[in-house]
Amino acid sequence: MFDAASQEHATLARASLDQCLKCTICETQCPVMAVTPLFPGPKFVGPQAERYRHGDSVDHSLDYCSSCGTCTLVCPQGVKIAELNSVARAAMKKDHMPVRDQIISRTTLMGKAMHPVAPVANWALRLAPVRWIMEKVIGIHRKAAMPVASTQTFSSWLKHHTSSTQPTRGKVVFFHGCAGEYFEVETSIKTVELLEHLGFQVVTPKQGCCGLALQSNGLFDAARTYVRDLSAQLDIEPGTPIIGSAASCVGMLKHEAREIMGVDDPALIEVGARVRDASEFLLDLAERGELPLDFTPVPLTVAYHAPCQLKGQGMGKPALDLLRLIPGLTVVDAEATCCGIAGTYGFKKEKYDIGQAVGKPLFDAVLEVNPHLAVCDTETCRWQIAAATGAQVVHPVWLLHKAYGLS
Repeated sequence: MFDAASQEHATLARASLDQCLKCTICETQCPVMAVTPLFPGPKFVGPQAERYRHGDSVDHSLDYCSSCGTCTLVCPQGVKIAELNSVARAAMKKDHMPVRDQIISRTTLMGKAMHPVAPVANWALRLAPVRWIMEKVIGIHRKAAMPVASTQTFSSWLKHHTSSTQPTRGKVVFFHGCAGEYFEVETSIKTVELLEHLGFQVVTPKQGCCGLALQSNGLFDAARTYVRDLSAQLDIEPGTPIIGSAASCVGMLKHEAREIMGVDDPALIEVGARVRDASEFLLDLAERGELPLDFTPVPLTVAYHAPCQLKGQGMGKPALDLLRLIPGLTVVDAEATCCGIAGTYGFKKEKYDIGQAVGKPLFDAVLEVNPHLAVCDTETCRWQIAAATGAQVVHPVWLLHKAYGLS
């Protein structure tokens, strides 16, 4: 069932099968199983089913797993449930990959296509007839959250940018992700300005996609190519911290490319050891007494959602602790398991309603705390929450940027 590059890591994941006690903790915490009978649960399709799989004989109910990783995170025995399921899904879809999944997995391609005609593309994606056609022809649900293309790419902004401060702390490499190049440009800009304000010289190499969406849809060969190329692009300043503003993409470099797809390239190992989520990096500075606390009060109350792929990195919720340093700002942890988008899962017409049901507790929390503004670390989660609630949903750096008087 496994391709050669995944064989060793799949074997290691399989070695954890016998540690499963059938305690069902993974099932009690699975956000998808809680809302639909179409998914029989991570224990059933994971360690239980893996013992009986031969060749490509994978039960198709596995495709309703959202790959949120909660099962692996909560397993007290260390069973690699999510990893097993991801590899099994890739084998299941290998010879009949939907065109829809291939299209929505290539964020860079979407950005390049939409950017030159951004106003027209954004307008078209708001039209009900266009969305109906997309659902019928491609399989993207007509109500699914859509990215908004920026009229300015981050790279074009960077060409004309000159830091207003002199660096006093050395260099950092900035990893913005492909969404940060075409769709979440303002987040990339604010991250650079914030790091420069703190005294860092920010080096931003040309960079492509990490391949996370490809990997989560089972397109392992293409995903490996993407993540290898990206690792080489980011590995330009030996020993220099790499700071990412896309928490899910940071997780791809830290562990998912190796643990799920078996990519053990030296550049990826080096980059994975140095890459840090922006909030994680800034909170470390604060804990060492190296983060200036001369914040302007921000008199707001906002809900915060920690995305699944951030929690899967085992760093806790650094943004929560970081934002609570800002005077006047009250940050309420929504404590939701998942928003329901799960990368590209919630875009798909057959899974949209499931994604909405998964995200409902989060949406309700946002509306209760502040229906106008919320905070989240990853792009697709922000799009999902914004579409469901009507709130503006921002990266944590936005509020830090404001508290330092940079906005």
